[in-house]
Order: sequence, then C-alpha cells, then structure tokens
Amino acid sequence: MFSSSIQKYITDNNFATFTAKAIFFDMDGVLFDSMKFHASAWTKAMNDIGITFTEYEGYMNEGRTGHSTIDLAFNREHGRDATEAEKQEIYRLKSRYFETYGDSPVMPFASDLLQKVKVENREIYLVTGSGQASLLDGLQVHFPGIFKKERMVTAFDVTHGKPHPEPYLQALKKSGLTPAEVMVVENAPLGVESAKAAGLFVIAVNTGPLDEKVLWDSGADVVLSSMQELFEKWEGFNDAL
Repeated sequence: MFSSSIQKYITDNNFATFTAKAIFFDMDGVLFDSMKFHASAWTKAMNDIGITFTEYEGYMNEGRTGHSTIDLAFNREHGRDATEAEKQEIYRLKSRYFETYGDSPVMPFASDLLQKVKVENREIYLVTGSGQASLLDGLQVHFPGIFKKERMVTAFDVTHGKPHPEPYLQALKKSGLTPAEVMVVENAPLGVESAKAAGLFVIAVNTGPLDEKVLWDSGADVVLSSMQELFEKWEGFNDAL
C-alpha cells in the first residue's frame, strides 16, 4: 500500500527520494473527534439567521476559515460576501453552540501515534483551519509536550484558509524542509486539496461520514479508515521509506 503510493509520489514530482522528517497534522477529525460538533454548530448558527446549511456541508467545508465558510454560504444565498459585522455575529453564534457540547473527545489512537512519531525524532507540526480556543488550548492538556507554538499554523496565521495551499506552505516555511521531507495527516477533502496544492504527500484518515471516494478525488495519496488503522500500519509506512 505505502510503497506503491510513495513511489508514485516520487515519480510524479521528480524527486530523488522521499523521507518523513516532519509530520504535519490537521486537528479537527484527526486529533480531536470534534467535527460532529463543528458541523452541528455551523448548521444551527447559519439556520438561526435564515441561511440554508446542513451538517454534510459542514464536513465538506471543514478546513476553511470561519469567515470563508460564512462568505461561501452568503454568496450562495444572497449573492454577496457577508459584512464584517455579520461574520462576527455568525461566528459568535457558532462558537456559542460549539461550546455547549463540552470538551471534544480525543480521537482514538491519536495520542498513541503522536508518541510513536515523537520517539522516532520526527518533527510534529499542527496545520489547522480552526480558531476554536477550547481546542487549541486543549492541545497542551491532552497532548502534553507534543505541540510547540512555533510549530503551529492556525486560522489566526493565514489570509487564505484551506483549500488554498497557504496553511501548508506556511508550515513548510517554518519547518525549513522541502516537500520531499514532509508527510501530512488529514481527514477533510479541503485539507487534502490544500496539502496537495503545496506539493505534499497526504495520508487521509476517513473519520467522518463522507464516502472515501471524496478523499481520493481530492488527491489523497493514501486513504485509511481511521486513526487506529494508521497507528496499526505505521511500521509499514516506515518500512516503505
């Protein structure tokens, strides 16, 4: 599985080799089982102000910045971007609904995988479209000693969120590495598109309700069913390098 995908990536990009000196992790749906709460909160907030929005759309738009998600819905509904005041109000509503669900559980096997990566002396980066304070603060609580501020790219750090490559290009710049030295773990179609647009090798973990074909169509190099499967097959990935 990994060997053929890696070889295809090397050939397609005319690289001499591929290593994984750093792993770039998305957050929602990868580290935290939080997407069900995000999708529900977005749906309620949009519906509160008369915007048609579904939880399925929430999953499909995962990775966008909040303002981009709002503009997308407003352009579909009203043919215009939302005003700054409208964006602030909708995001306030969305955040309020999100917080009512309480702490998002850690994704099963996420911590185990992070520990493996750390022991292997690979650098660990966070690349998320989220600006949800409770989740960002929770990284240090649930994954102590893993994520360093200087190795994080969040919604607050970018002008263009996923699927634009800016988040992953920023992480690349921070790392000082080349695309041939980085691997990405994503779960969202737009996140996969963002990482691929930055020229990176992407393993997609299908932790939500979307058909895995959506992740393949977004350009994922490998698609797995869960973080557990990635954890259990990690040695196979190492053997393929």
